Amino acid sequence: MNIAVIYRKEAWYDLLSILRTPGFVIPSLAFPVVFYVFFGVMFNRGGASAYMLVTYGCFGIMGPAMFNFAMNIASDRAHGWLTLKRLSPMPVLAYLLAKFTTALVFSLVIVALLFTIAAVFAEVRLDLWQWVLLAVVLLLGTLPFALVGLILGLTLSDKAAPAVVNLVYLPMALLSGLWLPIHMLPSLLQQASWIWPSYHLSQVGLKVIGMDQGHALSIHLLLLTLSSILLAMVAVWSFKRLTGENA
Repeated sequence: MNIAVIYRKEAWYDLLSILRTPGFVIPSLAFPVVFYVFFGVMFNRGGASAYMLVTYGCFGIMGPAMFNFAMNIASDRAHGWLTLKRLSPMPVLAYLLAKFTTALVFSLVIVALLFTIAAVFAEVRLDLWQWVLLAVVLLLGTLPFALVGLILGLTLSDKAAPAVVNLVYLPMALLSGLWLPIHMLPSLLQQASWIWPSYHLSQVGLKVIGMDQGHALSIHLLLLTLSSILLAMVAVWSFKRLTGENA
């Protein structure tokens, strides 16, 4: 079978399996939309809504990436499905890219929903290039959170994964200034926000609309890149430890 067909089929069946899980689909799409409607539309307009569009956009794309990888990989491990996948001729990369593709699809839907609500109901007015660039930033920003989910999925049991993901996901969002503007957090927490990739992603997005904290774009991009490389290294180590392969 053509290798491209294998990758395409694996991606399609992974997405199909997720779409058949309402317990994943509904919260993943509903939470960022409901929060944005409540805080970004009902109580704000214009500039504040544009700011929250970015931060809740970051919050929205984090969830599907982390939960899809962590919960499903942990479940596949527990039921022996991951072992079967590894023993089959299918490349391991096809399995991982399929899950990343699913995360990207959910991120795209979330971004489209938030953008539509912002433009129609919250009076957010951006230039076309800003809408497009912001969407690209959010979609590319899915990667580090997919890696976090991968690490958790490779190291946690299927029963522990959902709780631990929430323990990582929700505090990370809060401490990165995704729920409240970062300047409203205590100064110590503002300084600590620099350790989170979600903070740097939100600042890159806010820079697109001219509402960031004013630090150099190169710094945020560099730290996002370094954190993604570090997470990828930990994920590779976790996989080799799980499979007993030599480093």
